Amino acid sequence: MHQLTDITKHFVLQFGAEPSLVIQSPGRINLIGEHTDYNEGWVFPAAVNKYLWFACSPRTDAALHITALDINEHAVFPADDLSKDGRLWLTYLKGILFLFRQEGYDPGGLNCVFGGNLPIGAGMSSSAALEVGFAAAVNHLSGAGKSRVELAQLAQRSSREFVGVPCGIMDQFASSMGKKDHFILLDCRDLSFTYIPAILDDYQLLLLDTGVTHSNAGSEYGTRVAECRQGLVFLQQAYPDIVALRDAEVVQVQALAALMPEKVYKRSLYIAEETRRVGEAKDALLEKSWGHLGDLMFATHRGLQHLYEVSCPELDFLVDFAEGFPGVAGARLMGGGFGGCTLNLVKRGVVETFIAEAQEAYLHNFGREAAAILVEIGAGTTILHQA
Repeated sequence: MHQLTDITKHFVLQFGAEPSLVIQSPGRINLIGEHTDYNEGWVFPAAVNKYLWFACSPRTDAALHITALDINEHAVFPADDLSKDGRLWLTYLKGILFLFRQEGYDPGGLNCVFGGNLPIGAGMSSSAALEVGFAAAVNHLSGAGKSRVELAQLAQRSSREFVGVPCGIMDQFASSMGKKDHFILLDCRDLSFTYIPAILDDYQLLLLDTGVTHSNAGSEYGTRVAECRQGLVFLQQAYPDIVALRDAEVVQVQALAALMPEKVYKRSLYIAEETRRVGEAKDALLEKSWGHLGDLMFATHRGLQHLYEVSCPELDFLVDFAEGFPGVAGARLMGGGFGGCTLNLVKRGVVETFIAEAQEAYLHNFGREAAAILVEIGAGTTILHQA
């Protein structure tokens, strides 16, 4: 992992001059509302103080020289070559370039070095930070003038249309639109949103990374999206007013249990339950009802574990450990699933003890350490320097 100074120093060493543009793009957490975004539901994310930084300058020729410093990979290609070469990080960037060019905006040649302290594959959406940060750079250098919401939408389109990940917009929106010390209550149907103060009193947000990496592009993510679509078809036949799974009541899904394939029923039931939990979590946060908020987090995990079936033994172990630990209000897997990290709401006075004991237990059971990541709620993608 690298810091901002590492990125800019490497840029100078590689290209012989200071970058003309430096952009900071954050990862995100999601308090609750998992897998609801591509069902037009509500989500409750926030940008956090873990970042990718992009150091960029235009070139006089029509070539792009891009270095992914964290993984020590480099790509050089003509501006009109947007073919995929098997490197996923580069495919994400080329998708952004493709959509800008499609709309008539071309940054031309570009030097870029990027990297940061945002864990890859931990469920903090490093891919969205990559997309949105690079989109912000291209937006500035091409003079496209897109708003932060438009950049989030473009990044989501790139994932769906170019990379091939049928994702919702939560990750890109949180990375682009984050506000310091605030969660975002986002309606993914119409992108209306409200900033909710992240006043946690004596509690701290802590991530425990299983070390099991996941990739939405290579996981069963697309399968879950398809199963939700199947569930919607069944529900619309019985309840024509339902537009998306976010509209379905729990009792409506339960009434069709005998008609739906078992997996389709379980996915649909989870989304109906999780949609209601988001509103309850917002109220619990505002009312500082930490026990209720924590119970909702645990309920989300159990839904993801048993109904949506995107957990894994390592995630379940950490949530089980947290559930029995004094001072931990709630815990759940965070992100697409199949690995990554758990999100824990922990009393500040027991954070160090909880980390030590959870890591010891995890090491004993799985033979590796679960990295602890304390996060603070930060701002969205920001231009730090422009010449």
